[in-house]
Amino acid sequence: MGIVEAAGLVKTYGEGRAARTVLDGVDLTVEAGEIVAILGRSGSGKSTLLHLIGGLDRPDAGTITVAGEPVTGASEKALSALRRRRIGFVFQFFHLLPELSGEGNVLLPGRVRGARDDVGERGRALVDRLGLRDVADALPSRLSGGEQQRFAIARALVNDPVLLLADEPTGNLDVEAGGEVLRLLRAGAEEGRAVVIVTHEAAAAAIADRVVTLRDGRLVE
Repeated sequence: MGIVEAAGLVKTYGEGRAARTVLDGVDLTVEAGEIVAILGRSGSGKSTLLHLIGGLDRPDAGTITVAGEPVTGASEKALSALRRRRIGFVFQFFHLLPELSGEGNVLLPGRVRGARDDVGERGRALVDRLGLRDVADALPSRLSGGEQQRFAIARALVNDPVLLLADEPTGNLDVEAGGEVLRLLRAGAEEGRAVVIVTHEAAAAAIADRVVTLRDGRLVE
């Protein structure tokens, strides 16, 4: 059984004649240790699919499980616990809190009730491992895009999730910083995680074990 099991996903936006179906029966399985890249033109529903898998949005039809736990049909409370324990998110725009230092952002998940005891230790070790110790105390506004994204990846990894979801993770970075971020995602998979990357960049697709394209609401290998 895959870490991600999604079957028959349908998602429509709008009502009546203005309704637009972006996902029309999507099936996707992602195994532990596997990187799957999802390609597709802008507006094809790639980010929507990622948000459904991560429990940030709900499909109109279909089922999703992550690490054997149901995502579809789960209560908000159960979803929030699942995201906290099982899923790490990396976004194009970093989503770091501007008032916290880089390291403060990494350690943030440890402040949530029910967080793992070792978040502080793991977070500091990740900051060291990602070569960020020298800028650990800097606020995001003082960091380069590449540094911000590395802090965002450290934050995504701090709870040791089984699934990493990355939405255009290199979209705002130069080639060198983007390459570094892709190496980190690859390393995440080599540690046994399932990694799903939504991208339109060839370099990001090149690190994937499998590339699928979202076209007319369906995934094509």
